[in-house]
Amino acid sequence: MRTLPAATALAVLFSSAALAVGTVAPAAADSSKVLPVKSAGDFLVDGAHHRVFVSDPYSGKVVATDYSGTVLGTVTSLPGVTGLALSADSGTLYAAVPGADTIVAIDTVGMTEAGRYPTGDGTKPTHLALAGGKVWFGYGDKEHGDIGSLDVSGEQPVVTLAQDADTDWTGAPRLAVSPADPDVVAAASPEVYWFNLAVFDVSGTAAVRTARVGGPGQSGMTSDLAFTPDGSRLITAQAGDQHKVWQTTDLAQVGSYTTEHHPNSVAIAPDGTLAAGTSSPYDPDIYVFTPGTTTPVREYELPDTDTISGSDDLATGGLAWEPGGSRLFALTGNFDSEYSLRVYDDPTKSKPTLTVSAPATATRAKPLTVSGTLTATLPLPAGTPLTVTRTDLESPTGKSLGTKTLGTGGKFSFTDTPPAGGKVTYKVSYAGDAEHTAASASRSVEVSRATPTLTLDKNRKTYAYGADVKFTAHLGTTYKNRKVEIWADPYGSDRPNKLVKSGTVNSSGNLSVTVDLKRDTKLSVKFAGDSRYKPRTVTNTVYTKVAISSSISGHYTTRTAWGQKYHYIRKSKDPVLKTTMSYYPERKQRLQLQFHYNGAWHDGGSEYFPLGTAGRSDVTLTGTPTTNIRLRFRSEYHDTTSGDNVNTTTYGPWKYFIYTS
Repeated sequence: MRTLPAATALAVLFSSAALAVGTVAPAAADSSKVLPVKSAGDFLVDGAHHRVFVSDPYSGKVVATDYSGTVLGTVTSLPGVTGLALSADSGTLYAAVPGADTIVAIDTVGMTEAGRYPTGDGTKPTHLALAGGKVWFGYGDKEHGDIGSLDVSGEQPVVTLAQDADTDWTGAPRLAVSPADPDVVAAASPEVYWFNLAVFDVSGTAAVRTARVGGPGQSGMTSDLAFTPDGSRLITAQAGDQHKVWQTTDLAQVGSYTTEHHPNSVAIAPDGTLAAGTSSPYDPDIYVFTPGTTTPVREYELPDTDTISGSDDLATGGLAWEPGGSRLFALTGNFDSEYSLRVYDDPTKSKPTLTVSAPATATRAKPLTVSGTLTATLPLPAGTPLTVTRTDLESPTGKSLGTKTLGTGGKFSFTDTPPAGGKVTYKVSYAGDAEHTAASASRSVEVSRATPTLTLDKNRKTYAYGADVKFTAHLGTTYKNRKVEIWADPYGSDRPNKLVKSGTVNSSGNLSVTVDLKRDTKLSVKFAGDSRYKPRTVTNTVYTKVAISSSISGHYTTRTAWGQKYHYIRKSKDPVLKTTMSYYPERKQRLQLQFHYNGAWHDGGSEYFPLGTAGRSDVTLTGTPTTNIRLRFRSEYHDTTSGDNVNTTTYGPWKYFIYTS
């Protein structure tokens, strides 16, 4: 991955009116966007146009996006396209196309192909660098590689191969250009079984090697390389758990940066800040080192966005700094071949870790202690200000508790007396500074509240069908809230729980409501609580009878006898015992028959009969009855055995009759 140096980008910006230059406001937070590519060959950031270019070897295309990842253009028909390089005026993007043995020029404004430059059959140009007024390219296959140049300054393009024929390059060498001297190029072998690293002076007609390290018997591929801003050092991403530092003059190793296994990316900002990347699915993937330090100021671990375990992978060469800015760009991919452009806004700032501890429970109006730590890769001094906010039922939007200060060792502690009960949350915040990002954390405490007195009268009482019953809720002492709700939930799944009254209790603490009862009903009174008293609900159940009426038809007269009204029926007549009862689906009435004998009533049988949808049940008595026997019947509803449980057991009135000749 390479970037156009900031100085060059600014020069182009002010000298070329033909470029489509826009302004980009700094992003508010780290961002990520999926790109329409299936592989990653190279990755380049254009500071003049605020664009990102990605080559996709698998799909044979180059995609241009803005800094947010929105696609601006695509160039296709580039089989195996890999390396990218941007001209000094940002007007031309060069792409190495090994599948066509050519280097393709792309107009960056219109994202259209502007020219093709064949490099020779079987050359397979793969990696590019612009230096010494030419396009330099690493070419070859895994067994044999070399360095070539393309000069397009004359009337006809000139390709010169085998610029380092006496180095046994394995694979097409990766290339990098010194930002301090555009006539200096470094090259490294990308294959694991042979290590070569070299520096060239390309100011003349041919490349002149000035230093080399490696050779037979030395293994270790180089996945990426970059010069420091002054050109005195090279930093490489090689096998192991370090990014190595080489002295440019003689390629002696003069240091390293400890990162993680499988280093694969290097990007160095103009001020010397190093972004070192690795392919580490279970460890941090990106390490940021500020100038003069070998301990990372910031580490990033990529998220896991695919179907297997382990985080996403940083693409090889998948890091670049924003030219003229401070943001860091990363190209990442996952197991499902989904690639994303990620933008990190404050990569050079240490990201503090803030922890807050507090007791799980506490007593209202008594002091409690909140403590914690604020640690960072760049330790914060004692006295660092922290702001504290308390959120509770009295202050639902938060109440400032002022500024607390950090103690020694990154620790802090303070006491507070919560005036309100319930969930109390303490949020501690650090605003950040020039070297640290902001941080915040919170902890909640369940603070005690008193239990209020709450009652509802008439529990477990029974009422007639259709009775209008007054229920009274009583609320005892509370702090501020004096409102209650009364709910009625009739039995039966077809009737929902319903709010029947809501309001403030009177001076005696009472609130009443009249309810029309037609079913057994659960009545609840609810108090939502306040900052000193808990929420509470009290539930009562009252029972409601069904409405029953009975009659007899088929009699020829009625007379009062034995203190009752009797219906007289000819034995040749079949009387009908009629019942009307409050209807409910699949409800049955129980008809009870009795006869009078020897001074007492005796059971004459009973049976359940279904009700019609109007609540009617007519039962006809047939057969040859005995005459002059006193008889009576009644209709009954029995909770559950009558087919439902929405009312309480109810007995209808007795109806009396006698058969005569």
